Amino acid sequence: MTTGARSHCVALSGGVGGAKLALGLSRLLPGDALTVVCNTADDFDHLGLRICPDLDTVMYTLGGISNRDTGWGQAHETWSFLEALSHLGGETWFRLGDRDLATHVERTRRLRAGESLTEVTTALCEALGIAARVLPMSDDPVRTVVLTETGELSFQHYFVRDACAPTVSGFRFDGIDTARPSPAFLEALEDHDTAAILVCPSNPFVSVDPLLALDGVEVTLRRTGAPVVAVSPIVGGAAVKGPAAKMMAELGMPVTAVGVARHYRERDLLDGFVIDDDDAGQAAEIEDLGLPTLVTGTVMETLADRERLARETIDFARNLDSRRGDVAEAGSPEPSA
Repeated sequence: MTTGARSHCVALSGGVGGAKLALGLSRLLPGDALTVVCNTADDFDHLGLRICPDLDTVMYTLGGISNRDTGWGQAHETWSFLEALSHLGGETWFRLGDRDLATHVERTRRLRAGESLTEVTTALCEALGIAARVLPMSDDPVRTVVLTETGELSFQHYFVRDACAPTVSGFRFDGIDTARPSPAFLEALEDHDTAAILVCPSNPFVSVDPLLALDGVEVTLRRTGAPVVAVSPIVGGAAVKGPAAKMMAELGMPVTAVGVARHYRERDLLDGFVIDDDDAGQAAEIEDLGLPTLVTGTVMETLADRERLARETIDFARNLDSRRGDVAEAGSPEPSA
């Protein structure tokens, strides 16, 4: 197996961390060579509108209109709608800016007119001038339920309204048993031109696991010809963004890059793992799990950081692919992803 003719990359993404790496990838690859598949288990209906937080974060980032200060929403945002809603006694715990609101109104209008979420996302990306292909993981509804000490909470109530305060004991993905992956999602994984499948540094429990739990995704990942590489969202015992570290601690897991690697390794899907320089001392333990490990800077503070990590991760994946090819040509069975 060689990578000579293959150039396409597939990125599996949650919100902020995934969007950063996706931006780096988009700066290196032509638009038709990058597919970003986004978690939609965070989606919910609010004020009569369909909100897709991870999709929107990726779209706004790739479209160059993201709010870099908050990590979510649009730049140059105004809040007249929310202020007026507050005066009327409406729900304001989920911050909908005026510019952001336009996305949700147009998405909801198109969905009600009969378009699929994939079709709507494609139209929105075209309007934003995004060259890469951005896909929802499914056109069917999947909803993350967070199991906590105070009872079950929808993800956005846990994450935004309650600021991740409740202690987590587990997760459930309502609708996952009947939801189908977006056909374009599986096609991208199976594409013979795909050189690498990258799991972005997103929350492994509520951003990546829903993607992997869709019917057919794990099977397709195991039989794909492309190497599957994940980037750890945990650096130096903390999450770069979001509640992943808190969740790991509350679930009784070590809050380490090794802990993330073990979580993914249980699914037997990965060919390689990327960790930060701060966690270099864990590389040997991760490699003992059967995962070749790249140690580099994974904290993406600047555009240059995003591009460098994207380049190094792609090169790492291609080197893994070359090694797999050498083994196959020698007549040995190819290791499973």
